[in-house]
Order: sequence, then structure tokens, then C-alpha cells
Amino acid sequence: MRKEELSHLDSKGRARMVDVSAKPVSMRRAVAEAFVRLSKGTLSFIAEGRLPKGDALETARLAGIMAAKRTPELVPLCHPLLLTHVDVRAEVRKTGVRFEVSVSCTGPTGVEMEALVAASVAALTLYDMVKAVEKGATIDRIRLLEKSGGKSGPFRVSTGRKG
Repeated sequence: MRKEELSHLDSKGRARMVDVSAKPVSMRRAVAEAFVRLSKGTLSFIAEGRLPKGDALETARLAGIMAAKRTPELVPLCHPLLLTHVDVRAEVRKTGVRFEVSVSCTGPTGVEMEALVAASVAALTLYDMVKAVEKGATIDRIRLLEKSGGKSGPFRVSTGRKG
């Protein structure tokens, strides 16, 4: 790909925010996930509400929602968007906790980064909540699962194991 074909670079090769003012507004939706690998003991503490910092899943869920709304402050070339919906779900699995985030808006550009940032921050928050009992927790598989809306059309990751 030639430099002049790269949308986020100006004529001198400097990073720039793409002008989306001429793009048509459409419904946008993205779904992302993150997985926090935890020991059975830590999962028991979560289930029993015995973590020193309190309700880890609810705190992580709220952190994910807040992060989605603040994505342009964290990722330099993201456009501020008026999000119409953010849903963060935490599912306790045998080997850890899976977060699935859905973000929606009506706008000129997609919400993939908002979904990915929300999933990442939810996972980081869970780590913060459990680190007193398990410093070796790991965050795995932060990825986009699907997106819809916009010129590039729909995307969906091929089905497979999700944690």
C-alpha cells in the first residue's frame, strides 16, 4: 500500500484524524470480548462475594461502560461519538471470566474501538479487583467478534471456542 493510500496519514506522513463529515450516517454496532484467566480459588471468591475490594464483576462491568464513552480520550485518532447503547456482560466460566461488550450508535464511523476499549478496561478492572488474591491472573483474547454498519459492511469472526 502506498503512503498516499493510507487514510490516517497526511501528505507528509504524519498521523491525522480522518475527516468523516461527508460520510453518511448509519446504524453502527460492534461486539468485542476479553477473557480473564483465573484460578478456581479466585473464581470461588468472586462467586461468594469474598474479594477484599467487593463486587468485582459489577465494578468491571461499570468500568467497561465508562471506558467505551471515553475511548477518544485514550485512542488518539478515534472520533468522539454519541453512543446510544453500551452493554457489558460478565460470564463466569470454568477457567475464568469472559466479558462480552456490545456498543451501538448512529453515526458516520464505526464503534469497534469503543467495544474493544470497553472489553479491555473491564478485564483490567477485574484484574485490579482480584490481584490481592491472584497476581498471576492473565488477560487473554481481546478481539472484535462482529460489527455492522458502514461502507465496509458486516464482519463476524468465525465461530469457535470463546473461553
